Amino acid sequence: MRIVIALGGNALLRRGEKPDAATQIANVEAAIKQLAPLAEEHEVVITHGNGPQVGVLALQSANDTNLSAPYAFDTLGAQTQGMIGYWLLQSLQNNLPGRQVAALVNQTLVLAGDPAFDNPTKFVGQVYNQEEARRLEVERGWKMKADGDYFRRVVGSPWPQRVVETRLIRRMLEVGAVVVCAGGGGIPVIRNDKGKLEGIEAVVDKDLTAAVLAEHLEADFLMILTDVPAVMENFGKPDQKEIHRSSPHAMRQGGFPAGSMGPKVEAACRFVELTGDVAAIGQLADAQKIIEGEAGTIITPGGNYGGSDDITPHSYKSMHMTEVGYVAA
Repeated sequence: MRIVIALGGNALLRRGEKPDAATQIANVEAAIKQLAPLAEEHEVVITHGNGPQVGVLALQSANDTNLSAPYAFDTLGAQTQGMIGYWLLQSLQNNLPGRQVAALVNQTLVLAGDPAFDNPTKFVGQVYNQEEARRLEVERGWKMKADGDYFRRVVGSPWPQRVVETRLIRRMLEVGAVVVCAGGGGIPVIRNDKGKLEGIEAVVDKDLTAAVLAEHLEADFLMILTDVPAVMENFGKPDQKEIHRSSPHAMRQGGFPAGSMGPKVEAACRFVELTGDVAAIGQLADAQKIIEGEAGTIITPGGNYGGSDDITPHSYKSMHMTEVGYVAA
């Protein structure tokens, strides 16, 4: 199968850990040991988060007295793609000897007229008091909003339209490479009034980008890996329980929080609705079990995949591929 795997930020930096390079490299190594067996059997694309890392770089840039202005957020995103991509690249090469691995710096196209730019809501960077926040609004043109007792910068989170380098990623998969790409949702770019690509200050949701990429790559499976074993129904309530099988229609009735599970559910549902293929949300340690239908929240058009439904991952793929006129591998 062709699988797009979206690694959550916890795969690189767990809650409470300092963002030291050595800590993150050790976490990357642990993550790749879980994913390498999948790459031995399937075509694999790995995307990743960058929240803590871009926060560190943004703070360094803002406090660097040698700079007349901090680096723009799209440039910071590119820096994190290079750094994290290097860690993942090296670990994959060490765990998959003889296999070609590529880590790409990717741009994600968004629309200049996306309503998200008119009402930015994505908090980035450090906190400031009200006086500092107002000064930065004037000096740097930032938009600031209250975040508890303090103020933080906010940027738009536009909807990803396409990963610009999708065709190149497809070619790499076709020659057998494992590809690391679209880190942090991709570097947000627009087409300006001259038709040229241009970076823009924004944050693109990494899971939504993974879903768009999986759709355009005609992937068979979108796997969103986080730090919980499955999506929870009635999360935080006495009657909470794990959702193991579901359909996009049923998942959309769940009312999942916008700041945490909501975007992951939206990304998974969108991919399944548009392609008729399979998406799953679960924890990194269960990656192999998720593919086999034994763990995680698995979402298909009809809500059936493996387990008690008597439909295995491979038979599901065979049925679907037959429907659309292909021969299953």
